[in-house]
Amino acid sequence: MAIASDPMTSASNAEREARKERTFARITKVSKFLDLLGLSFITPLLRIAAGDSVKQNGRDLWRLIGAPLLAIAIFLGLWAWSAPMVQTSLGAVPGPAQVWDAAKVLHQDHVDERAKGDAFYERQEARNAKLIAAGKEDRVKWRDYTGKPTYYDQIWTSIQTVFMGFLLGSIVAIPLGILCGLSPSVQSALNPLIQVFKPVSPLAWLPIVTMVVSAVYVTNDPTFSKSFLTSAITVTLCSIWPTLINTSLGVASIDKDLVNVGKVLKLGFWTKVFKLILPSALPLIFTGLRLSLGVGWMVLIAAEMLAQNPGLGKFVWDEFQNGSSQSLAKIMVAVLTIGIIGLLLDRLMYAIQGAFTHAAKR
Repeated sequence: MAIASDPMTSASNAEREARKERTFARITKVSKFLDLLGLSFITPLLRIAAGDSVKQNGRDLWRLIGAPLLAIAIFLGLWAWSAPMVQTSLGAVPGPAQVWDAAKVLHQDHVDERAKGDAFYERQEARNAKLIAAGKEDRVKWRDYTGKPTYYDQIWTSIQTVFMGFLLGSIVAIPLGILCGLSPSVQSALNPLIQVFKPVSPLAWLPIVTMVVSAVYVTNDPTFSKSFLTSAITVTLCSIWPTLINTSLGVASIDKDLVNVGKVLKLGFWTKVFKLILPSALPLIFTGLRLSLGVGWMVLIAAEMLAQNPGLGKFVWDEFQNGSSQSLAKIMVAVLTIGIIGLLLDRLMYAIQGAFTHAAKR
């Protein structure tokens, strides 16, 4: 005898399935933003929480989290094992534990320096308050704290410098790249200059830039220091080429039908550029920008080190010259910092690329 299915039970199951599908659809949307931020591993966790297959998502978790963590653990193990075997003039190469201790020392130095600065400003305010109370306002003076820059200050200086150089380079490279992509004549005219200057090392540009900035940037109240401008312009001269070349390639590779549509509609030059050309060339433009930012970051460290301009490069050189027992460990901290910041800068550009691409498709 057949048992009739309960209509209410069937409706309830259908409703649960519909809710489950809606949940997975929302997770899929969220995963796109997580991918841009480098947080792809959260997606499998969300799917497991929503009732999806643990086995399939477990494989994704292993690929996204397990394998990288295992590789990092193996690297740290090999580093800790091999480091004591290498003896230098400053002692044995520091292992992960010694580098971590050096990082904590640098952090504590920053905290101590900030405490000194706060104490300086407190004393200054108290002294000026007494002068004002005594009717001696003409003797009130406000001075900035001039303590030594901390490790975090050096990091911030380098980040500011690389973004300034990258911004200047992008302002020049993108318009030139568009012109090269649109006009074969411009491309032919600029190509020899690009090929000549593209391989020039920052170590060759730096003396020229230093002399030019010293001669041209003469002012009693500078907005930027000469050392900052020297490093930023050196970054610009070395990082401009990937963006210029990729922009030119992206513009030259757009679908010819789009160009014909622009001609049929009699679009103006700027309308054609912003409505047709840039959206189509955007992926290659951002590829160039990501490459330029990476090149600029590498160039900056070398420029700071050679010119002794403030930043991470100068920090590394100063520690090398210092020659203390902690110097090598601090240099290793700087090396890891440079690598991590480079990774974060690339992820930032990748996220911006995704945001622009998404906006262009709307």
